[in-house]
Order: sequence, then C-alpha cells, then structure tokens
Amino acid sequence: MNLSNKLRSLVLLAFLLPVLVSFKEDPIRVENKAEMLQKEGFVPLFNGKDLKGWKGLVGDPIKRSKMDAKTLAEAQKKADAEMRDSWKVVNGELQFTGHGNNITTVKKYGDFEMLVDWKIINNGTLDGDAGIYLRGTPQVQIWDNANLKVGAQVGSGGLYNNKEHESKPLTVADKKLDEWNTFRIIMKADRVTVYLNDVLVTDNVILENYWDRSMPIFSEEQIELQAHGSPIAYRNIYIKELPRVKPFQLSAQEKKEGYKVLFDGTNMHSWIGNTRDYITENGNMAVIPKPGKSTLGNNLFSREEFSDFVLRFEFQLTPGANNGLGIRSPITGDAAYEGMELQILDNEAPVYKDLKVYQYHGSIYGTIPAKRGYLKPVGEWNYQEVIVQGPKIKVILNGTVILDADITDARKNGAADGLKHPGLLRDSGHIGFLGHGNPLKFRNIRIKDLSGK
Repeated sequence: MNLSNKLRSLVLLAFLLPVLVSFKEDPIRVENKAEMLQKEGFVPLFNGKDLKGWKGLVGDPIKRSKMDAKTLAEAQKKADAEMRDSWKVVNGELQFTGHGNNITTVKKYGDFEMLVDWKIINNGTLDGDAGIYLRGTPQVQIWDNANLKVGAQVGSGGLYNNKEHESKPLTVADKKLDEWNTFRIIMKADRVTVYLNDVLVTDNVILENYWDRSMPIFSEEQIELQAHGSPIAYRNIYIKELPRVKPFQLSAQEKKEGYKVLFDGTNMHSWIGNTRDYITENGNMAVIPKPGKSTLGNNLFSREEFSDFVLRFEFQLTPGANNGLGIRSPITGDAAYEGMELQILDNEAPVYKDLKVYQYHGSIYGTIPAKRGYLKPVGEWNYQEVIVQGPKIKVILNGTVILDADITDARKNGAADGLKHPGLLRDSGHIGFLGHGNPLKFRNIRIKDLSGK
C-alpha cells in the first residue's frame, strides 16, 4: 500500500470509528459473554426483556422486618405498580424514567460478586446521581463527576454513606456521560471491594449500616438499583453467590454465664481502629499488613471499654509473629505503656533469642513474666483465656496457667524494665490487638464482663 492509500485508510478509519463505537453490542458477543460468565458461576439478574426477578422498594430492611405479612403484601403491591411505571426495558437496557423509587431484587443475597454496566443519561443538567444498594444498604455511589456542588468530582464507586470508614473512591475512573461503565463489586462479610472499568476504587472497606449505625450490616438482604430523580440505564447485570462462613456462637454454658461475642467471623462491628490491616477472612480476624502505615496506627481496639472481665479467644501464629493483647488501654498513645500489653508472640523464633523474661508470650510487657513452653507449633490454633480482676491478671494458654500475677507491687514500685507504665494504674479501658507489622489470625473472640455493669 502506498502512502496516499494509507492516508485514505486512516481518514476512513477516523470517520468510521465513532460510528462503530455507537453501535449496540453485537448479540453474538453478548451471548458468548453470558456463556463465559455462566461457566464461572454467574447468573443473570436482568434478562434484558422484562422485569422478572425484580420488585418495587418497600421501606428499608428494618421497617420491613416490623411489618406483618398482610401489611407488607399490600405495600409490596403498591410498590410494584410504581416500579412498572418508573422502570422500563428499552433495547435490552433497564432504564429509570426519572420519577419513582428504587427497583430491588426479589431474592436476598449474602456474600457475592456482582457485575453491572451502567451509564448516566445526559439530560443537559449536572444532577446525574444514582447508586447500588448492597444488602439493602446505601450505597456504591454513581454520579456525574461535573456536579462539584455535591463533591462528585471524587468519582463513582465509593461507599457514599459511610461515616466511620472510607467513603470516597481511591481514584476517578468514570467514563463520559452516555458512555457505559462497568462495576465489579465483591461483598464478603461486611466488606466491599469495587472495580470501576477495571480500576480498583474501593479496597475491602467495611460497609456501615446506614439504617442503624449501632448494628452491623445485615447478613443477607436484597440488592437495589437506586433511583435518584435523574435518568440512568443498567444492563448486563450478573451475580455469583459466594460461600458464607457460619457465625461463631456461644456455647449454652457461656450464654448462661453471661458471655457475649466480640467477633463472630462475619463482621468487625465491635472493633475500631486499624480495620485496614485487621480484616474478616474465612471466619477469622486476619492481620494482613499492607505497605505503608495505616493512618489509624497498628492497633485494633474494642468499641467498648472494660474493667474486670474474662476474655476467651483463639490465635494462630506465623513464623516470628509479634502482636499483643491490650487491656484497660486508651486508644491513643503506646498501649504497652499507656495501658497494659499481654504479649502474643512466636517467642521461639531465632529473631527473639535475646528477649527479656517479661517479653515472652503471655507476659505483662515489661512488668511480669509468663511461663514458657506452652505455645503450639506455628500454624496451629492456640486457645487463650485471660482473667482480669482488679490488680490480678491470669493467663491460661491451651489449658495451662502461664501467668498468675498481681500488679499491686508494680503499681507502687514500678515495672521490672524500669520504664514508666502509667497504664498499670488504669482501672478500665479498651481491649486491643497491638500489631507490629506481622501477619497472624484470631477467631471466636468472646468476653464476660465481671464489673457488674
């Protein structure tokens, strides 16, 4: 091909490209995509033809749970009629007409991976605003980035209604109005990961319960496509349900004795602090440090404060793992000194060959040593019980008492390491897991309050 022919070809391609892009998806390509997703375990939530599998929105999960069957049925009938007037199937797209309420799945979902295409339809304004409710809870945000008045320049894909945990996306990955975007949303336990157009915008962030922030996110609820008064379209909506762990439950005896669960393997609602590195994973609280320091420090703390208590939990060490159990600790400052730290440590690792006696596992750090030799091999689960009553602290590891201490003397005369430990004088505070940048796991955490509150 000579130069002039090449130039003519390039000009022709430049002319045709916008036309080609404007074409609707090739039906054969769509069918192949559906077959591929089906092999991966995905099923369609929207068939591209009608509203089968969808219903109108009735209230919120808490309000619905309080309705009797008759009241709910009547409200659902009214909501369905409104849905059919507000949402239309047009050329294989699920379109919101600009008035009415959310559309929701008939089925409820727990853990899942979801794929959905969406586009904001340009109506000449800057009010493009929508979202996807996960387990009936708002929301993975969708909006027109040009709407600076509401802060939309941060981009879509964030957990907009979060207050305690991250709400904004990591970066802007939106396409222009009238162009299709694709979400890949993964919800496991109480955490959400979102990819927008193959770009990670929300990284394993806890979704808060908007309807009642004193509660964790619902374990199972419907998925909703939000209607916020501006036209939007959805297509290619697929979902793959993921296996869910069985929540840890107290034994009948523990219930009778007044224990309560602090971590059941399904959510982190009872904890504050570094929820970036402390995550829920297969029913465990896994410590998986990420590069860079968390803005919340290395520690995770109980939301509540405790004075006297019995704490029971299990932990699994990795080689050289170093963590600690904070008791009666404040949230700020060095918990090993401002509170008290009971060592959680693979103290048989070569790197710890020169430890002081009050630094081994189970010891009150810097103060009173615990017995050695009762940890299970690295990788096996250890069971630990900690009893705190006034100045007395007892640690039972795998059935053996390794610490039976009274800190009265240390309160008066100082700690063994000769350093200041003002936390020895504290009578109450938070329980914490005090990280040192090492991976390990915890599970089945429960507590009995002995303070008579």
